[in-house]
Amino acid sequence: MITADFAILPVGRDGTELKKFVTAAVQVIKDSNLNYQLTGMGTQIEANSYEELYPVLAKAQEAVFEAGIGRVYSVIKIDDRRDLENRTLDAKVDTVNKLLE
Repeated sequence: MITADFAILPVGRDGTELKKFVTAAVQVIKDSNLNYQLTGMGTQIEANSYEELYPVLAKAQEAVFEAGIGRVYSVIKIDDRRDLENRTLDAKVDTVNKLLE
C-alpha cells in the first residue's frame, strides 16, 4: 500500500482565498475512486501502485491550472511500505492511538 500526502499551492494569486483551487484538485482525487482523507493542510491518498497514484496527482495539479492559476507548487510525501500488508491511513493512525491508551 502506498500512502501519499499531497498539497497544492497556487502561486501568483491576488488575495488569500484558495478554496476554488483546492476544490478543483480534490474533485479530481475524489473522482479517481482512490481512498483519500482531506485535511486542513493537504490531502492524504492511498493507492496500490505508483501507476495508480501519479496520474491522479498530475490531473489534480492540471485542474488547478484549468481553474485559472498560472503557477502551481506541489508538495508530495510518499510512504511505500512493502513489508506489511494493508498499511492504510487509518491503520497507521490506529497503531499510534493504541499506544497512547
